[in-house]
Amino acid sequence: MTQQLQAPTTDSVCFEVKEGVAWIGFNRPQSRNAMTWEMYNALEYYCDTLADDATIHALVLHGVGGEAFVAGTDITQFAHFAEAEDAIGYERRIDRVVGKLESFPKPTLALIEGACVGGGAALALVCDFRYATDTMKFGVPIAKTLGNTLSITNVSRLVDMVGIPRTKEVLMMAKLISADEALKAGLINQLFAAQDIYSDVAAIAAEFAKRAPLTLQASKALINRVQAQRRLSPDASDDWVATCYMSQDFTAAVNKFVNKTPFEWRGQ
Repeated sequence: MTQQLQAPTTDSVCFEVKEGVAWIGFNRPQSRNAMTWEMYNALEYYCDTLADDATIHALVLHGVGGEAFVAGTDITQFAHFAEAEDAIGYERRIDRVVGKLESFPKPTLALIEGACVGGGAALALVCDFRYATDTMKFGVPIAKTLGNTLSITNVSRLVDMVGIPRTKEVLMMAKLISADEALKAGLINQLFAAQDIYSDVAAIAAEFAKRAPLTLQASKALINRVQAQRRLSPDASDDWVATCYMSQDFTAAVNKFVNKTPFEWRGQ
């Protein structure tokens, strides 16, 4: 049963339906569309309510402002983390929301401009199709920024998409993948010019209205079953989630962002 049934009241997520395609826009351009709890809640709500809406045949996610798709989770929301359960609960919550997007029974398309990092990378990874401009930068640079870790499920998604060598580059070297690299790696389906990407993605999304709905649903569901069989239990990463989020390094990194205090990595 869904845990989020209240209609969103936030202006940080835009929603509209155009010719049977639902468009969800992450709307905090001043923060590069970094996700707040209410934005995650809104996305979960739309995944729940649109899943059985027969008038919707595709879903497009995009960032507002042209500078970012989503630049991760808003770091200020980590400032209150005091116990391991805060960290584990956060990763479970993100897994739940991302999982609902992953299992959404209709085609999902990510329209990516600029930064697609952290939580934004996780959201883009579970969309069925990814289209970008040449400004896209994809990655999870937490080895440089926060010193935390992804959940085992999101690590699995990244490995599935780009392979182990590139996953190590993304997570351990904090490498940001360029649009051209992403296209060659199969991470994105196609590159578009900035002035054309909205109309071109709209045209692609419209084509799904001409496809057999049951075949689309079956194909997606069966692919998801294959992926699920290869994944470990969500609690397989709890030890490292707790270690990283409860570390002095993580606390200092958050303080640097919130209070502009300097720090050096200590491995503690």
